[in-house]
Amino acid sequence: MQRLHVLKQAFFSLDAAHQQLLIGSGVAAGGILAYLLLKRREVKSIPLGEGWWGAGEKPLSEEDKIYPFEVQTSDEEIEDLHERIDRTRYTDPLEDGCFQYGFNSTYLKKVVSYWRHEFDWKKQVAVINKYPHFKTRIEGLDVHFIHVRPPHREGQRVLPLMLVHGWPGSFYEFYKILPLLTETQGGLAFEVICPSIPGYGFSEAPHKQGFDSLAAARVFLTLMERLGFSQFYLQGGDWGSLITTNMAQMKPQCVKGLHLNMFMSRKGFKVMLSLLIGPYLPFLVGFTREDVHRLFPFLEKNVYEILRETGYFHIQATKPDTAGCGMNDSPVGLAAYILEKFSTWTDLKNKDLVDGGLERKFSLDDLLTNVMIYWTTGSIVSSMRFYKENVKTNIDKRVDSGTGIFVPTGLAAFPSELMHCPRSWAEIRYRNIYSYSFMPQGGHFAAFEEPQLLANDFLQFVKKVEKL
Repeated sequence: MQRLHVLKQAFFSLDAAHQQLLIGSGVAAGGILAYLLLKRREVKSIPLGEGWWGAGEKPLSEEDKIYPFEVQTSDEEIEDLHERIDRTRYTDPLEDGCFQYGFNSTYLKKVVSYWRHEFDWKKQVAVINKYPHFKTRIEGLDVHFIHVRPPHREGQRVLPLMLVHGWPGSFYEFYKILPLLTETQGGLAFEVICPSIPGYGFSEAPHKQGFDSLAAARVFLTLMERLGFSQFYLQGGDWGSLITTNMAQMKPQCVKGLHLNMFMSRKGFKVMLSLLIGPYLPFLVGFTREDVHRLFPFLEKNVYEILRETGYFHIQATKPDTAGCGMNDSPVGLAAYILEKFSTWTDLKNKDLVDGGLERKFSLDDLLTNVMIYWTTGSIVSSMRFYKENVKTNIDKRVDSGTGIFVPTGLAAFPSELMHCPRSWAEIRYRNIYSYSFMPQGGHFAAFEEPQLLANDFLQFVKKVEKL
């Protein structure tokens, strides 16, 4: 109060001209601050762009028909697989190497033996086909998706939802969460569209260079429009997180809500400052106790582990065609390359186990079904190219990196994700966070590992958005 009294006296001791100048400066400063706050909250979007990824020249018109699709197999396909498996050459593992050097070959032989003698691909094809599959042509590519409608219930509210996978996953990752989303819960159910990223699984691979997450986002927006949805929800992790984020940036008016189980922020002063202060005064930089536990010591828990786990990224972002050549020819090489990620990305501690902890979270039938989607479609190389297309140029200078996301956003932070992103970091990029959840368990493949946890978090987020 004393300080306020002194300020008042000082102000009234000025002549009228200086008083007016001071008032004018204050109004101007307030106006600038208000303008900056409004600009921060102003909903921005990024251009849709255009593209043609089919073979040859772009035609004058493109068919927009949606037609049913069914996954098929044959005795010849299975016989070829078995012959290749039988010719596999293995390397003996190092003593006590566990998964520290990659997929342990002793355990690999057990997985391959199951694959060769017990795994029933025809049975798994029937499992895959239990949901309706479709294809449609967009920007020169046959885009595959499953479209699952909930059973009709009186009084239920049905909301459209697109789920987008990443690498080395597929649409099959969502088979455990689909029944949880399509069954009515609290009066809500979801009509789910789950596409394959072009170049993955049953979606045609781009024939031209440059197909990145922005192109995939535009293709999937076209798909939703073609299906008749003007507003919808999005959910994704891994590449699916970036693609759905780009969709929300391109057409925020169409995205009712964006839910992610992997998310990152932009680099900058706030992030650097919080890394310096966070371990000691976490409350000053918006960190919770759980953030501190997951982030620090930062070098050991994040930087070093990321360096150990991203060798694949550097290969795929530079020479995918070279590295992919062997995996496209050897089913066992492909399985080792893909399944190693389902070990370490589920829990980094799995590197210390002889079996990589694979069967703690997954069944061999589910894991090998995902591998078979890559094998039978010959899509490993084209899936790896997606990395090169996205980092050909500095990703921090792309139009989407400098644009905030303003749609209602829900973030599920799983404890064994490759890198933790605190809410205070996420808010730099995601400007309208409705929910941020510290998930009790689970890693990178959330829908595959913890379908019930992910479904519950997503449902709670939607209820907040819908104000239920």
